[in-house]
Amino acid sequence: MGKYKKFAFLAIICVTAESVFELLVPLLMADLVDVGVANGDRTYIYVKGMQMVLCALCALVLGMGSARFSALAGQGLGAGLREAQYEKLQHYSFSNIDKFSTSSLITRLTTDVTNVQNAYMMIVRTAVRAPVMMIVSWVFAFRISKEISLVFLVIIPILAVVLIGLAAYVHPIFERVFHTYDELNNVVDENLQGIRVVKSFNREEHEDRKFGGISETIYNNFVRAEKILSFNAPAMNLCIYTALIVISWVGAQQIVASGNDPALGLTTGDMTALVTYALQILMSMMM
Repeated sequence: MGKYKKFAFLAIICVTAESVFELLVPLLMADLVDVGVANGDRTYIYVKGMQMVLCALCALVLGMGSARFSALAGQGLGAGLREAQYEKLQHYSFSNIDKFSTSSLITRLTTDVTNVQNAYMMIVRTAVRAPVMMIVSWVFAFRISKEISLVFLVIIPILAVVLIGLAAYVHPIFERVFHTYDELNNVVDENLQGIRVVKSFNREEHEDRKFGGISETIYNNFVRAEKILSFNAPAMNLCIYTALIVISWVGAQQIVASGNDPALGLTTGDMTALVTYALQILMSMMM
């Protein structure tokens, strides 16, 4: 990482602060509904509205900062990694190069480094944002209603098991794809280096079939993996709407019982905030 470490830390700080500002908006909305709208207090509505706009603007600026800093950190990591790999290759013996093959080494320096730097950018942004959003959302929801927040303790493990199971199932497929990339690069390399021989013996169609066969293998593996991963969305939607139905049912009963009085129990504004936090928690699980 070298000098790019500071950008990674700045990205993490921006992502964390952005998440907090986003999660303050539902609380402000709850106050706006319960106090401003309920009492017809326009001044209170304007004040809370301006606070919500301010939080949204802060989140926007911090989001732009996190995107910029994570991109700088990711590209810096990729540049440093490629440089270190290339330097390492200069010290390889011929037996090392024969063992790994030229096509495999090219894949390591190109496709693999790109995947690593993209994954790193995702980790800095998504893998930091998702836990922060999930934990802070659950804390805020727990402060509003302890009873309703227990719904998340049931839904989250179910969704986690499904998502982790799908990821574990498709992981070997993606591993096969990356090994196939080596074969693809090898075919291209052989064809380019031996292009005079290929043309001399009229073997263009044979080389096309070789390339097409490996390309088809990569395509089929990716399609199979993506078909399996497509179950992510239905599983998440099932959990989201189940949680929303339970929250709406229990919350409506509590609102009726308290007469929508903040001093006695749950209010309409609290209910709105809980629904928002439920979506935030389950979307974080999906991330």
